[in-house]
Amino acid sequence: MMGMAKSGTLTAGGALLARLKALGVDYIFANSGTDFPPIIEGLAEAAAKDIALPEALVMPHEGAAMGMAHGYYLATGKSQVVMAHTNVGLANCAIGAINAAVEHIPIMLFSGRTPVTEKDRFGARTVPIGWGQEMRDQAALVREACKWDYEMRFPEQALDIADRAYAIANSTPRGPVYVSLPREVLCEPAPSAGLSAPLSMQPAVAAPGEAQIREAAAILARARNPVIFAQHGAGSQEAFRALGELAEDWGIPVCQYWALQLALPTDHPMAAENNPAPLIEAADAILVIDALAPWAPDTHRPSDGCTIIQMSQDPLAARTPVRNFRSDLSIVCEPAQGIPALARAMQELAVGREQGLTERRGSVAARNAESRRKIRAAAEAGRDGVMTKDWVSLCVSRAIEGRGAAVLSELGCPMAPMSLSEHGSWFQEPHAGGLGWSFPAALGMQLADRKRLVVATMGDGSYMFSNPVACHQIAEALGLPVLVVILNNSEWGAVRQSVLGIYPDGYAARTNVMPLTALSPTPDFTKVAEASRAWARKVTLGADLPAVLEAALEHIQTKGTLALLDVTVRP
Repeated sequence: MMGMAKSGTLTAGGALLARLKALGVDYIFANSGTDFPPIIEGLAEAAAKDIALPEALVMPHEGAAMGMAHGYYLATGKSQVVMAHTNVGLANCAIGAINAAVEHIPIMLFSGRTPVTEKDRFGARTVPIGWGQEMRDQAALVREACKWDYEMRFPEQALDIADRAYAIANSTPRGPVYVSLPREVLCEPAPSAGLSAPLSMQPAVAAPGEAQIREAAAILARARNPVIFAQHGAGSQEAFRALGELAEDWGIPVCQYWALQLALPTDHPMAAENNPAPLIEAADAILVIDALAPWAPDTHRPSDGCTIIQMSQDPLAARTPVRNFRSDLSIVCEPAQGIPALARAMQELAVGREQGLTERRGSVAARNAESRRKIRAAAEAGRDGVMTKDWVSLCVSRAIEGRGAAVLSELGCPMAPMSLSEHGSWFQEPHAGGLGWSFPAALGMQLADRKRLVVATMGDGSYMFSNPVACHQIAEALGLPVLVVILNNSEWGAVRQSVLGIYPDGYAARTNVMPLTALSPTPDFTKVAEASRAWARKVTLGADLPAVLEAALEHIQTKGTLALLDVTVRP
């Protein structure tokens, strides 16, 4: 048996953690268990030997850990680590892994594995759950959501496995990876040499091909009615600016249908309404930028003569079994690189087209301005009686104006009524639909930048899914002053809308209470927040909301702790 590290060694657990720090990991979001003794010992051992480590944060629930790692990456572009407890902790990570996979978030997920041995080996099983938690294929819990998975077999693999996990997670297309860590292996000594060596394998990042970029530019330049669809933003501040300039120079409307990140300011002259139908009907060329489902094929059908370009990390969405959107030109690249390259290529083609582009630009801008006027007017009207989500969204937008805020919405505030102008100012729930994302993702963003205003908006069902007691405990423990806005309609609103979309005149539409949608009686969410010493208020009248929002922001600025609003909205 070996319990103490020999000279020039660390426990394998300590070596793994130290290597993660060298790779740029700032935090380990961890929910510990009986498989964690070598991890905890490794943390203490490395600290005693003055070896730099990521900061290990206690997470009361694995869903919060995955959401925080997701949000931290959105804010920084840096992969973080989640460590969970054997199979049961990993099962709680599965929803977060699915969300991360769909959105190309390179989380490095680790979990312990119940000891394989029953006796005569250091780290062998010591309590009954060692038998109860054993699985034939633990990785199966998250394998379909992960790009790569492995079980560490020997202690000397620690550094190589960390490098490989990081490189694969951050290769195009990015995504989560998983490593299983048996307790006996983590307990054994591993060589300490090379802990701070350069990464042994670099991520494989796809760059746009020059010929494809020129072809895409030519298609868009000769089109009479080109359209751009974008769902996951532009990828960088430079690309965000380049897309805005390209769209305005060429008079091309940009539709952010079901947008998860902002690709164009909402008040930009070329920012089109979110309804794709009229744009698709007229389009003879479409550029799709990083969109899983740019439109609904059952409703929106481009003409046979329309040329469609798909540009993203994975333009054919290969991990999705059924996704048959046409792609006449498929460009594999990071949009952060592809968009500026396309903008430069189109600049060369603009000479001699100024008059025609000016006319198109004016027509598109006028149509978009009228659409925005109607949306804002409808939002204003939504303050009367029980307020609408659009009114809440408009009030939040006005309250945060000029504050450099990041807004996260999970079936919460809609984007359309808002005035958002900056890259990284808007994030919507992942298209995987793993609920409970907005609150912990906002905590991860706030951890990345404690001075930034971070606003998490969500439905009442999404708030309950977030394990709010765990999230509020984290916010208090780490001092994360997020503004939480619950749009409370006492029902599964998304489910209701889905039923009405398929059966608009059906029996369910005519009932007073639609089956399987009600969330009544509604808990008092303010008391959940107040249990962790947060500032919390209920708002039932639309006219009261602006003042309460200002009070919440004043509290955050002066007291530096979380503020929560429970806002009653229409079903």
